[in-house]
Amino acid sequence: MQPAPIERLAAAFARLPGVGPRTAQRLTYYVLSRPDDEARALAAALVEVKEKIGECRICFNLAEGDRCVICQDARRDPTLLCVVEGPADILPIERTHEYRGRYHVLGGSLSPVDGVGPRDLHLAELYRRVTQGDPDLGEPGAPPTGPLVPTSDFGGDDAWPTAQADGPASAGGDDSDFGPTGDGQRHRSPVQEVVVATNPTTSGEATALHIGAELREVAPHVTVSRLASGLPVGADLEHADEVTLGRAFAGRRTI
Repeated sequence: MQPAPIERLAAAFARLPGVGPRTAQRLTYYVLSRPDDEARALAAALVEVKEKIGECRICFNLAEGDRCVICQDARRDPTLLCVVEGPADILPIERTHEYRGRYHVLGGSLSPVDGVGPRDLHLAELYRRVTQGDPDLGEPGAPPTGPLVPTSDFGGDDAWPTAQADGPASAGGDDSDFGPTGDGQRHRSPVQEVVVATNPTTSGEATALHIGAELREVAPHVTVSRLASGLPVGADLEHADEVTLGRAFAGRRTI
């Protein structure tokens, strides 16, 4: 009942998350009602973002170029590392203005049911950053000459990633000496705390437990913390579910 270009544009809008058929139709008619230069600007912006935006080679956040704006910011605290599931999780944390460290984007969460294991996430790179630092930012350490890969799919004693070219990367030495760099030298990691900010879901909790267990093995000097969960500000106790209220009690603090 409509020209084919209209149908194709409405179908494209309908594939966006949270956009149903009716909203897609409204967006299509809105685009048609706007001047030609606005439609061309929208099309150009879509093409530009696909061509120019990729992953930061250090933290895997979205970036224009090889580093994101956070990794380029020398004012960020290199001793703090916040682990999130996706780039979109960084924005609400930044809006709080409470965190001034750096980030590491996993690219998802562990889910054996869906076939997502440690090999499918940026976990090996996380452990390397914690034990060896970010050499590209002028910090101690250097990347191993071989790629880091986990040696098992889910946890266990053999899940620590190894540098294939130079032998296993271990946490040997004392608590202030970590990570062979391929040149025979060892360097202290600048990371002192890893904040695990995965989502409070089943897969997010499993990912947090996995990260905590691995870091206790390979970097015992590093503090691993989890974002607190409980009652939201302004909420009433009578409307809180049992799990949320239970976590609020477990995470209570003195005042």
